[in-house]
Amino acid sequence: MKMSNASDGSREVREPLMDKDMAESKPEQPWMVYLSTFVAVCGSFAFGSCAGYSSPAQAAIRNDLSLTIAEFSLFGSLLTFGAMIGAITSGPIADLIGRKGAMRVSSAFCVVGWLAIFFAKGVVALDLGRLATGYGMGAFSYVVPIFIAEIAPKTFRGALTTLNQILICTGVSVSFIIGTMVTWRVLALIGLIPCAVSILGLFCIPESPRWLAKMGRDTDFKAALRKLRGKKADISEEAAEIQDYIETLERLPKAKALDLFQRRYIRSVLIAFGLMVFQQFGGINGICFYTSSIFEQAGFPSRLGMIIYAVLQVVITALNAPIVDKAGRKPLLLVSATGLVIGCLTTAVSFYLKVHDMAHKAVPVLAVVGIMVYIASFSAGMGAMPWVVMSEIFPINIKGVAGGMATLVNWFGAWAVSYTFNFLMSWSAYGTFIIYAVINALAIVFVIAVVPETKGKTLEQIQAVVNP
Repeated sequence: MKMSNASDGSREVREPLMDKDMAESKPEQPWMVYLSTFVAVCGSFAFGSCAGYSSPAQAAIRNDLSLTIAEFSLFGSLLTFGAMIGAITSGPIADLIGRKGAMRVSSAFCVVGWLAIFFAKGVVALDLGRLATGYGMGAFSYVVPIFIAEIAPKTFRGALTTLNQILICTGVSVSFIIGTMVTWRVLALIGLIPCAVSILGLFCIPESPRWLAKMGRDTDFKAALRKLRGKKADISEEAAEIQDYIETLERLPKAKALDLFQRRYIRSVLIAFGLMVFQQFGGINGICFYTSSIFEQAGFPSRLGMIIYAVLQVVITALNAPIVDKAGRKPLLLVSATGLVIGCLTTAVSFYLKVHDMAHKAVPVLAVVGIMVYIASFSAGMGAMPWVVMSEIFPINIKGVAGGMATLVNWFGAWAVSYTFNFLMSWSAYGTFIIYAVINALAIVFVIAVVPETKGKTLEQIQAVVNP
């Protein structure tokens, strides 16, 4: 899920400060790195809470506030529209006031948004609240993985950065499960909890050493690095490498958006933007946002279906994290996209049988099997792999602007799908899933024909293949 997922790839795509060759050193006091990561991934959990809110709350909000399908579709999609704005602006904000400052801003927007939703008496306050939480979600999607990648030692950076995606999925799943037991207003209040933990926790952890080094705050930079690595740790080599790397990047010319269309970059752009388009237009945010209504239309108990969905999503994402570097990017993308096609077609068959009044007992079973195959397949590859591939294929001098544009494409796709989903379902439920199946089938062709395998290659070797 995009949401998903914003996640892992953006830490490398939009942040040029990360030193890939940072010297390995076992931190004397890893608890500070763990604490800092915990505070950061509270933002990831808040991200997931925002994304998972609309599905369990849909029926109750529509009944209580007398919303039409169009009004609720606008409410649901405003989250992704706000996230587009948040993703675009969070980079400059994080560079201006620091990673901790950007996380405070993200949390503040989520708090304001949740309170607006809780007190909403009509559609205007409801929509403004959704827009605000969307902004916070989009900002978190950028700054959280950046912060974790910049504070973690190389020895266990990978393990810590996977927590970002896992906590996003957990946030979605918890919203799904709790949303079956409380009112939509109480669920909005519960959304405040990870934001509050994040705001308070930020007072207890250091700022990103790399950001401090970039800002020329040498004393603060070394103090933060020492706090993360331990009082007795030798940080001289790591500090020197970070400063040398930053000085090298500062000498590179700053790329502009139009530079992406130069011939030497066009294949990288095609691969990254193509994967983002297929990830979103394959239907993930429509299915995630409106899971309960899908189960209701198919005649399956929505509460049970959402609980199964929630548990499966977290388990598959957690199991998938350790095998990314073993299985390879391309095989995971192909297996995932194939599963998405099967899931969509299975769900389409379910609704086709319902429309034609056939095999009544099979309809709910096929619907829940189709959705579960879909979400398991998405979590296994198409959720995270586009971000991973994108982070690897852009030359370092255009990573920032290219990552920003690709993130915008991704969030635009999320908005378009989440806004149109209810209208498509009203037109034809089985037709909707056939459309998604076709798009995911095209994704298989795209991956086979265009996407290179990047497993086990250095960034320089990848560039030699992608942009010879």
